[in-house]
Formats: sequence, structure tokens, C-alpha cells
Amino acid sequence: MILDIALYLAVGTAAGLLAGLLGVGGGLIIVAALAWLLPLRGFAPDHVMHVALATSLASIILTAVSSTRSHARRGSVLWPSVKALAPGMVLGGLGGAQLASHLPGDALRILVAGYCLVAAAQLLHGQVRPGRSEADAAPTGLLLFGAGIVIGIVAALVGIGGGSMTVPLLVWLGVAPVRAVGTSAACGFAIAVASALGFVYGGHSVAADLPPGSLGFVYLPAVAGIALASILVAPQGVRLAHALSGAALKQVFAAFLVLMGLVVAFSG
Repeated sequence: MILDIALYLAVGTAAGLLAGLLGVGGGLIIVAALAWLLPLRGFAPDHVMHVALATSLASIILTAVSSTRSHARRGSVLWPSVKALAPGMVLGGLGGAQLASHLPGDALRILVAGYCLVAAAQLLHGQVRPGRSEADAAPTGLLLFGAGIVIGIVAALVGIGGGSMTVPLLVWLGVAPVRAVGTSAACGFAIAVASALGFVYGGHSVAADLPPGSLGFVYLPAVAGIALASILVAPQGVRLAHALSGAALKQVFAAFLVLMGLVVAFSG
């Protein structure tokens, strides 16, 4: 039990740092770590990825609050863009969680690993759309509502707060990278709440054989340890994000995505 707590705290520390630095809520590192740890804790192989995704999303809820508050104090959250994206993200998150609950674990593993590599390539090679002021842009409109639905679905399927999609989208629309990260952190809260609720229902609906401490597919002991550590560390990641240049932030983000994709792929 003590070892479990230590491991969850370590994962939460890394997740919190990345939440503030990259705006991703630390979801990918949580999924990757739990994909390795849960089988050692006696979880049925068929449900390891489902529990990893659900637990990651539940942990992100509090992490996103901490990260968003820190970014908001520095003026790097574009609230009009959050309001445009969040409704679609909630709908997508609920639907994506239901879909994920009924997919095989190996299919989810492939989705997570492949997503990480595609997102890294897009971030490195994507171009900022010309004609927008990078410092002042705050994109809104139906385009973002539709994008929010897609982001919510994919985020639920891979257990993240959507930052690895939201950040590249906002950067492409002309938003400065550090403000894209802050805005993404706020959007991640909406996705995490909706998706976690979807996985709670999904875990009950498929009658999964899960150990004590589980709420649907959400494993509460892991959520508690990960969230506690990540909340404390997230503000440090925000400070680091504001100290890095936009180009450096994109490179760090892309390298992180590639690493997480490889970890998840080989965890099977």
C-alpha cells in the first residue's frame, strides 16, 4: 500500500509539472504510467486501459483547476475561446467515454500510441495561419464548437484533457503558444469532468470486474494520490512555461508526445 501511494504521488508530480508547462493536464503520462502499473496491482488485463483512461481523466479535473488558476493570474487564458470550445468538448467527452468503455483494451492502446505520434508531428510541422495577431488573437465561433466536439471525443478515447489538440489548433489560429497552453488548461477541465462521468457510467454498464475502490472505471485511490501531488506542482510548470520561448515550448511538447506514445505502445 505504501509503495502504491508513493508511485501515485510520483506520477502526480510529473503530471502536475506537465499540466502547467504544456497545458495537457498530465493525462498522457498518467495513462502511460498506469498502463504499466495496474497489471502489477492485479487489474484484469481486459480493463487495464479503460481504468487508466478513466483514472487519468478524473485526476485531470483538479489538476486543470490548479493549472488554470496559475495561468489566469498571468493573463494567459483566452476566456472567449474557452467559452466557444467548452460546450462541444463536454458533448464529445461524454460520447467518447461511452465509446471507449465498449472498445477492447488493445484497441485503446493502439489509439493512444498512434495519437501521440500524430499530434507530435502536427505540432512540429503545423503552420500559424497568416493574417492574425499572435499576441491578441482570441478565436471564437461555430468552428471552435465543432472542433470542441471532435477534441472531446478523441480526448476521452485516449484519456487526456485535450491539450495536445487544443494547443496546436489555437497556435494555428494565431494564438501565442503560452496563451494557447493556458487556454487549453481551462478547456481540459470541461473535458475531464464530462469524460470521467462517462467512464463512471460506462464501467457500470459493462459490468466490469473491478477491485474495491473503483467507481465505474475510475480507480479512486490512484486519483487521490495523483491529484494531490499534481495540484501542488502544477504552478511550478506554469512558471516554467512563461520562462520558455514559444518555439522551445513547441519542441518540448512534441518530444513529450513521442515519448509517451512509445511507452504506451510497449506497455502491452
